[in-house]
Amino acid sequence: MKDYCQLAIHICKKLGAEFADIRIIRINQEDLGVRLGALSNIENSESLGIGIRTIKNGAWGFAACSGVSNEIVENTAKKALEISKASSKKIKQKIKLASEPPHIDRWCSPYIIDPFKVSTEKKLNFLFELDKILRDDKKIVNSLATMSFLKEFQWYANSEGSYIVQEILRSGAGIEAHATNGHEVQKRSFPCSFGGQYIQGGYEVINSLGLLENAEKTRKEAVDLLDAKPCPSGEKELIILGSQLALQIHESIGHATELDRVLGLEANYAGRSFVTLEKKGNFKYGSDLMNIVADATFPTGLGTYGYDDDGVRAQRFFVIESGIFKNYLGNREFAHTVNDSRSNGCNRAHGWKNIPIVRMPNLSLLPGDAKLEELIADTKDGIMVDGVKCWSIDQYRYNFQFGMEIGWEIKNGKITGMLKDTNYQGITPDFWGSLNAVCNEDYWTMWGVPNCGKGQPGQRAEMSHGAAPSRFGKVTVGVK
Repeated sequence: MKDYCQLAIHICKKLGAEFADIRIIRINQEDLGVRLGALSNIENSESLGIGIRTIKNGAWGFAACSGVSNEIVENTAKKALEISKASSKKIKQKIKLASEPPHIDRWCSPYIIDPFKVSTEKKLNFLFELDKILRDDKKIVNSLATMSFLKEFQWYANSEGSYIVQEILRSGAGIEAHATNGHEVQKRSFPCSFGGQYIQGGYEVINSLGLLENAEKTRKEAVDLLDAKPCPSGEKELIILGSQLALQIHESIGHATELDRVLGLEANYAGRSFVTLEKKGNFKYGSDLMNIVADATFPTGLGTYGYDDDGVRAQRFFVIESGIFKNYLGNREFAHTVNDSRSNGCNRAHGWKNIPIVRMPNLSLLPGDAKLEELIADTKDGIMVDGVKCWSIDQYRYNFQFGMEIGWEIKNGKITGMLKDTNYQGITPDFWGSLNAVCNEDYWTMWGVPNCGKGQPGQRAEMSHGAAPSRFGKVTVGVK
């Protein structure tokens, strides 16, 4: 693959490129699912292709092609340069890349058991066992147990002298049960909603999730929700458990601090931001307990890598420190717009056929010093929530609402019962400003998000968000 990379860079330079890079990517993916006692999904796929970016006359060009050969490399490089040339006639200002030293390196995800060497029979037997437990109640009308594995090999080179080889492996699984009494349907998931938990690692991830141990509890909670009290309405203290808080971080902080959205260059999927440029370094995003760190070096995160798709080494930095907004998520192209001399390494693409765009890496709320029992004991009138069912957020990431799978009512420091159809809503800085307690590292988990959508044409990216149960004061819940 190195020869193909060198050929692409040679052709681009020969044809006058001011900058060029190539990504050769091979992806292997396996997805398995069992629903209501029957096989619902079994899919194995492999993809191999190249993507080449060029800058000529100050403008980007990008072209991609499946497969890899000398002919494919040459034709794709020429096409990228043709697009650069055409684009240069329409640009308002020339591309300016932040400097980055050349890197020659190899990086690999840590793992113990290669899931692609584990038999399909073993995987399916486990899923059928989980599904059987989930269905063991006549009120269960739908059950689902799934697994997913992805391995990505990437060869990257640029005209500045970098040559980087990376291997990324992630694994994930989850279960869910739907119960009905003939009038309504309630749902519970484990370890979290929408496919379960995903971690960078091998098949040992599946063994660590506690799926078998929690299948019965998941089924029982789905059934018990049918007889639970409806969510009350009004302003309540709100304790958000880890997996839901991870999604809250993703939607109201992660996307809001992506620099392309802030600059108005990305507006898809509710794609602008209220965190405008003058806010850097002085905007009070939340309470003093709010410390948000971007970290592409965390060992098990889905947004962990050695280098981003600009060839920039992975980094760890504060996005928000003690409630004050500090840094955007950016790339080499946009670093100068916020007076950064170097990119903080947040440029990634979905596979070989898409151009890299700004993408959040792992983004986490650092743990505090509380215990969950203390949060509950100190809550006079509140609810605790877990498991998202639906959500919405406006185009500036300012107003939001979340509908939850389950809640628990808290009165005078004690849980008094289960709640169904719980929901909460808020305005981003007001909500984070009401953060008054964060649990310690014993409760902290890095939650995987394997399906974040952005861009046009749409791209999917993976990242994780570390969070521990946290409490917020005076949050609007229920129906106004």
